[in-house]
Amino acid sequence: MKSKSLTGDQLLATLAALSNPHRLRVVAALAAGGRNYVSQLARELNISRPLLHLHLQKLEEAGLVTSQMELSNDGKALNYFDAAPFAIDLTPAAIAEAVRTLTTNPEK
Repeated sequence: MKSKSLTGDQLLATLAALSNPHRLRVVAALAAGGRNYVSQLARELNISRPLLHLHLQKLEEAGLVTSQMELSNDGKALNYFDAAPFAIDLTPAAIAEAVRTLTTNPEK
């Protein structure tokens, strides 16, 4: 997700994905250290692999991280993650534009 206008639904998904301190730490770790695999990243962030995987899934669904499965030299499958390039223009005007495309009705 590069610097482009987000639809209202995309903006909500992006903000929701970033609304958790663990997920902010994941993005920061990947931005600072580059691509990493789940087990190593879990050790660095001091959280369990299952919890990290859930956070990575949410970030990937929002387009904030990417993943690639690779085989190590000893034949183990390693799922590598990297921070995706993104920029969010969060101004009142950008929010007003995004609101016009919302399909989510908060009153339901």
